[in-house]
Amino acid sequence: MKLRPARCVRGITSQPWARYSVKKPRKNYIKALPHTSLLVFKMGAERDDYDKIITLEADQQVQLRSNALEAARQVANKFLEGSIANNYKFRILVYPHNVIREKKRAMGAGADRISQGMTLSFGSPSSVAARVYKNQRVFEVRLVNANKDVARTALKRAASKLSGTYSIRMYDN
Repeated sequence: MKLRPARCVRGITSQPWARYSVKKPRKNYIKALPHTSLLVFKMGAERDDYDKIITLEADQQVQLRSNALEAARQVANKFLEGSIANNYKFRILVYPHNVIREKKRAMGAGADRISQGMTLSFGSPSSVAARVYKNQRVFEVRLVNANKDVARTALKRAASKLSGTYSIRMYDN
């Protein structure tokens, strides 16, 4: 089944569904955890001589699926790697832990007999998302002051892959 559009799940409307325990499987609300597309959280070179921190911060609360975070990470990291090679440190500061559930719907002739409408419509786990709140940092780039325009461009490209609106802020390290 195809992936539903982000507008279906980007709002934070209810409590999170994140209870998955390896130690106590009988206490799980979620029996099988969907995989996350986001596997790499730190990129670039670990050094101590960086003097600027440029962050991408959310202007509103939003849920970001792991595949959207992975797409934004790839765009930003590719631009940074091509422009300033190993003179940066790029980190993702949110983790997709919230399980998104979908009620599967059958289409076509006789679908009303198969899918029972909203009866028992708790849904099955389909993907995972990170809950991001207002003014929370999503991405962070550490670099020297001379390369700050490159980092701003990379974060602007990354923000275009994510739902919601974002601000790029600069801090001294």
